[in-house]
Amino acid sequence: MEVKILFFGITTDLTGTSAVSLNIEEETTVKQLKNKLISTFNNLKNIHQFAIAVNETYAEDDLVLKNNDTIAVLPPVSGG
Repeated sequence: MEVKILFFGITTDLTGTSAVSLNIEEETTVKQLKNKLISTFNNLKNIHQFAIAVNETYAEDDLVLKNNDTIAVLPPVSGG
């Protein structure tokens, strides 16, 4: 199945793109997707942690992804 990945903030710089379509296996979880993203875009491991939103809602690691989901990769946010 195919999902659309959108990168924001520093993740755009680390991946060299702002969006990509990715083929993943059926029943892929957010946690599995994170691992696939790190293996595909090696520089993502440099930020140690990033959040995932699926269809504009923050997602937990155990959420199972569906065909044509839109996934946002969000870097850590710091405030002050």
